[in-house]
Amino acid sequence: MNSLPRAQETLYFQNAAGKVFHHPLGYARLAWSSERPPLDHIKAFYEQVLALLLNTNARKILSDHGQRTPLPAAAQSWLTENWIPRAMSQARTRHCAIVEGADPMHRLSTQSVVSSSPSGFVFQRFSTVEDAESWLRSVAV
Repeated sequence: MNSLPRAQETLYFQNAAGKVFHHPLGYARLAWSSERPPLDHIKAFYEQVLALLLNTNARKILSDHGQRTPLPAAAQSWLTENWIPRAMSQARTRHCAIVEGADPMHRLSTQSVVSSSPSGFVFQRFSTVEDAESWLRSVAV
């Protein structure tokens, strides 16, 4: 694969929810932890993703769910009603590659976010980071 090694990524933010990286190919990579963070940590995590998008002019997201626990309903609502619309309008973000998590309940919460998100925000789900990266590279912004 021709993708740049993750060693070239820059760690942008980290808290109990996970780590946010800036990838040199122009996207934010969200590496979720396996912890069950409180809502304020999830919101802080996403606010830092938005700041990264705005500060770097990146417009795409790779969300690596790995062992992430399902998002609480309040976080799902905030994400679809507040954060995604702001990311679309402020950072012109429209594409999110999701690397599926291992927990079946997590997949249900992800589907809830995907189906409730504003139209025009495109999600693609993958089983590997490499496939997600390949798709992101193919998306023109």
